[in-house]
Amino acid sequence: MSMNIAFLGLGVMGAPMARHLAAAGHGLTVYNRTAAKSEAWVAAYGGEAAATPAAAAHGADVVIACVGADADLEAVTLGPDGAFAAMRPGALFIDHTTVSAAIARRLAAEGDARGLAVADAPVSGGQAGAENGKLTIMVGGSDAAFAAAEPVMTAYALRIGHMGPAGSGQLTKMVNQLCIAGILQGLSEGVALGLKAGLDMDAVVDVISKGAAHSWQMDNRARTMIRGEFDFGFAVDWMRKDLGLALDEARRLGVPLPMAALVDQFYADVQAMGGARQDTSSLIRRLIR
Repeated sequence: MSMNIAFLGLGVMGAPMARHLAAAGHGLTVYNRTAAKSEAWVAAYGGEAAATPAAAAHGADVVIACVGADADLEAVTLGPDGAFAAMRPGALFIDHTTVSAAIARRLAAEGDARGLAVADAPVSGGQAGAENGKLTIMVGGSDAAFAAAEPVMTAYALRIGHMGPAGSGQLTKMVNQLCIAGILQGLSEGVALGLKAGLDMDAVVDVISKGAAHSWQMDNRARTMIRGEFDFGFAVDWMRKDLGLALDEARRLGVPLPMAALVDQFYADVQAMGGARQDTSSLIRRLIR
């Protein structure tokens, strides 16, 4: 069924997700803080560009956000020109931003007071997953919000899971990022040792990727790490933001995360080396200087 959808945020993730929705036959109104991006997207894929989140959300069946951080999300939803004030009762709000569980719960409460269905739905799969429509989406919110959001998100998702009440999607994304950080550190150390030892690391990866060491990161990042190629993928800056969210939540819950704290500092080293916008696999740069 075709719907009127407002999409807020046309970055490396948001732009292809919005494109998949347009290809599925939905009517799109898009907003981006840099208006030129909205205009370029509309020129390429159709729909309309809006000057504010509120203007984009007016009359929409669904409003989707994919912005940067808590403050950005608050601005596009509850700010002076925010979407929530313009949304009609019964409309659905889906947030794909990786943010704190606290703001996810706040938006769910604000939405409930306004008669809106709200789902916090962070994604995994990176830019390639967004481009190919094969993201994994972790959803928090009521059963009704999930039921409304799931058919919309199938346009760009391979796997969608309902993780529990408001905030559960964001908490699941924190678990996801913690696991990735640990795998990348282990992969970095293994590749660095093999290179220093003079091994044919392509041959090593061919063998060990068929055993217990196998991971998505090994399949998709080991060979680029071997070649020292990092100008793509999920940026170090964004991983540090995500690890910061997890570390903050862990402090609140009294859960020690020593590996995450250490890898976060290793990523700070990579930032200092000029790798802030490089892929997270650039973690190996600390070890092979």
